[in-house]
Amino acid sequence: MSDWLDICELDRILPNSGVCALVDNKQVAIFRFGEGQDLYAIDNYDPFSKANVLSRGLVGDVKAQPVVASPIYKQHFNLQTGRCLEDESVQINTYRLKVEKNTVKIHL
Repeated sequence: MSDWLDICELDRILPNSGVCALVDNKQVAIFRFGEGQDLYAIDNYDPFSKANVLSRGLVGDVKAQPVVASPIYKQHFNLQTGRCLEDESVQINTYRLKVEKNTVKIHL
C-alpha cells in the first residue's frame, strides 16, 4: 500500500489559491504558490476563528515567506512551517506533497 494519496490534477488548483481536501477524515488546505508546482498543505482549521476556512484565505508572502492570511481574522500562517506570524505560540500541522504525472499527492 502506498503512503501517498491522490488529491487532484495540478491544473485544478489555480495559481496563488487554495483548495480543501478530505484526508483521513480531516480537512487539509492545499495551496499552489505561483504558476509552477510550488505546493503547500496545512490544516484547514483556523485556531483563531475555530472554523475550517484556511483554504479560502489569501496567498502571498511576508518577508519572503509563503503565507496564507485567514479569511476571518487575517492572521498569517507560514505555509512551510504552519506557524502563525502574529502569535508564534500557535502552529498548525503541515503535510508533504508531490506531483507525479500532473497529479497532486499528499503523504499519509
